[in-house]
Amino acid sequence: MALGGGTAAAEPAAPGPLLWSRPGRLGAPRVSGLHLQFGSDASREVVVSWHTTASVARPRVLLGTAHGGFGRTEQARTTTYRDAKSGTEVQVHHARIGGLQPDTDYVYAALHDGAAPELGTVRTAPRGRGAFTFTSFGDQGTPTLGRQTAGGWVNDNLGSPAAGDTTAGVERIAPLFHLVNGDLCYANLSGDRVRTWSDWFENNSRSARHRPWMPAAGNHENELGNGSIGYGAYQAYFSLPEAGADEQLRGLWYAFTAGSVRVISLNNDDVAYQDGGNSYVHGYSGGAQQRWLEAQLAAANADPQIDWIVVCMHQVVISTADKFNGADLGIRETWVPLFDKYGVDLVVCGHEHHYERSQPIRGQQPTDTRTPIPVATDTEVIDTSKGTVHMVIGGGGTSAPSNQLLYSPARCRVITGVGPVDSATGKRPPKYVIEDAPWSAFRDADHSYGFAAFEVDPGVRGGNTSIAVTYYAVTGPYGELLPVDRFRLTRPRGRRGHRV
Repeated sequence: MALGGGTAAAEPAAPGPLLWSRPGRLGAPRVSGLHLQFGSDASREVVVSWHTTASVARPRVLLGTAHGGFGRTEQARTTTYRDAKSGTEVQVHHARIGGLQPDTDYVYAALHDGAAPELGTVRTAPRGRGAFTFTSFGDQGTPTLGRQTAGGWVNDNLGSPAAGDTTAGVERIAPLFHLVNGDLCYANLSGDRVRTWSDWFENNSRSARHRPWMPAAGNHENELGNGSIGYGAYQAYFSLPEAGADEQLRGLWYAFTAGSVRVISLNNDDVAYQDGGNSYVHGYSGGAQQRWLEAQLAAANADPQIDWIVVCMHQVVISTADKFNGADLGIRETWVPLFDKYGVDLVVCGHEHHYERSQPIRGQQPTDTRTPIPVATDTEVIDTSKGTVHMVIGGGGTSAPSNQLLYSPARCRVITGVGPVDSATGKRPPKYVIEDAPWSAFRDADHSYGFAAFEVDPGVRGGNTSIAVTYYAVTGPYGELLPVDRFRLTRPRGRRGHRV
């Protein structure tokens, strides 16, 4: 059975028992960390990925439907990196599958010679305007104990049991895709970086094999020695939409379209002042990311088929947490003016380990910290054609939550620069300015962990389109969900305003 006009040769449907054959019967490693990514057009292209620490023969994916069986085979391309800390080489196998039908369910099996197939499912996005749901959180870590000490086993990468609970919570919603707002597994803090990445994928594969987990690289994805600027592991594990960047910058920023939503994922270590990773990489792209971002925003804003522009990144423009990371002037100086110019609707971030959101903001006060200006006060129905809503969703599972550190009343600590390297820490200490937070709309001081769900309603021609947003606190080991914050984003359908 041919599916979606693919060009790969068909492989005869395998007999049923193959799917339950004993793993490693030829000594091959198992299919580990199975996960999905969308291509630039989420209605037509997905990538199936898994990893091994040994070479394998003929990595491939069998694709089909629940009723028609497997009728198409796509060969996988293998990407490798060698972890500079352990010397371990990791091989990541990516099967890019194009020519799919929009808004359609598929089944697949990932395998290589000698290994039992691992099964998954995926649904493509609608093409054009259609209803769907996506979710988002950042700052997860792993629920796994990765290092043994004299006192027993400990988690050495800022993880906690909640890192598993949040994944279970996402699966209760079963979104079309999930945005990971940076600081995926904190491998740069771990004694065994390869194991930490493996633990993260093992925890999340129960979700990510059924729906793409689309990441943004955070400061803790920066691992000393892994690639020229530290993101070699991240770049190997994910095969993300092509953005025309140089090879050393591949995958650090990208965009994709799902329905009438254009998602733009950024790596703001490039512009943020804070020294937060294993190495300080401020300005690493030489302005390339900034130029790409403006071109993407201009194109999306001018496209009559795009209603929503959503930016996913790690460090934040707004925060009311004390004694934590703070907002970053570098982002306010470089990217916020572009968000204003081209009418970005929503920005989702992590970095601060709690939940809060802003009023719609547009423009900046003429202060040294460029304080964002709120343009409306309604916290329940928000017209994003007037301003951008920023959401901090950093309760993905880390053992260091910041929800108990919120200023009362709300204030903001802004990083305005860094000092010379501290010989004791090897870091550039941040310089802070405290300012008022007139943009603050909602903060959750009561719950450490959770995620947001976004239900896209395309609306009707001539009317408004909307996104119903719910922030769920995750309150137990089986992903029990407690709605904490509900609001609705709205804007005219098909009339972005073409702000320039």
